[in-house]
Amino acid sequence: MGKDILRLDSVVKVLGEKVVLYDISLDVRQGEILGVIGSSGSGKTTLLRTMIGFLVPEKGHVLVRSNVLSGLQHQMYASVFEHGPLVKQVFGFASQHPSIYLNLTVEENIEYFASLYGLSQDSWKKTADLLLKLMDLSHARKSVAKEMSGGMQRRLDIACAMIHKPRILILDEPTADLDPFLRRNIWDMIHRIAEQGTTIIVSSHSLSDIETICDRVAILHKGRLLSIDSPQNIKKQFITSEKISVQTYPGAYTKLVSGFSDDAIIDMHQEGQELVITTIDVESTIQHLIDVIRASNEKLTSIRVLSGTLDEAFLQLTEARQ
Repeated sequence: MGKDILRLDSVVKVLGEKVVLYDISLDVRQGEILGVIGSSGSGKTTLLRTMIGFLVPEKGHVLVRSNVLSGLQHQMYASVFEHGPLVKQVFGFASQHPSIYLNLTVEENIEYFASLYGLSQDSWKKTADLLLKLMDLSHARKSVAKEMSGGMQRRLDIACAMIHKPRILILDEPTADLDPFLRRNIWDMIHRIAEQGTTIIVSSHSLSDIETICDRVAILHKGRLLSIDSPQNIKKQFITSEKISVQTYPGAYTKLVSGFSDDAIIDMHQEGQELVITTIDVESTIQHLIDVIRASNEKLTSIRVLSGTLDEAFLQLTEARQ
């Protein structure tokens, strides 16, 4: 992971009469995948559009490291709002709703977006070949966009956003409205893009995917940044309980439950053939559980500690801020 490539300093954004972003400060590290999560209306899209300079904040600064801007190496960071033409080359942006032209072919779409960046034909064609291979679209070069699946259209949209070789790729809900199989394909592709050295900022409602692919996660709630850290650290910090799933034979779970007197236990209930225990102290609860099982003449057949998820951490954190 490299140095910070992008910085937001005390950003406030107002749309109409509503404050959408409240005093947002965060750093984006070069080469990382940063996830942005939050419920609908939390300010995710506004934040992403402010990052690229599309929206100008009422207060604060958005700064990009100058060594990724040609001609500005004399200063460490430069405002994205003061150097529009240079900043345009740094960012690639794919919105939730693809910006491709449905009546154009894959190759024609890429050529059009290349023209917006003033790329020569030789330059964009070489890049297009690599992108189409990366996006698994080489076979569809002459296909008309409207005749392709939603997943293929989404991949084409991302390819168009990358034709100028941006240092930072921003993806707003790239898997929205896609089925689980297509979502998996998109996340695999995002991982491959990151392996090429591109910094990626991605928003998503799919926290399970964000948890597995992102180096860090920024949690937004009602326009405020509640936390930014690795998924593992966020879970450690905000999940106060864990679950133990146990199966015994012959499975007299009512008897087992009646034998418990552990203050660490929050909840115990049966799910199918298993007894699920929610506790704030896994170690002591497991020890007590084993003692109760022995005393009840039950045979332990399986036991699992179910790690907390990013969804649980998100819910606990946001509910505490209601």
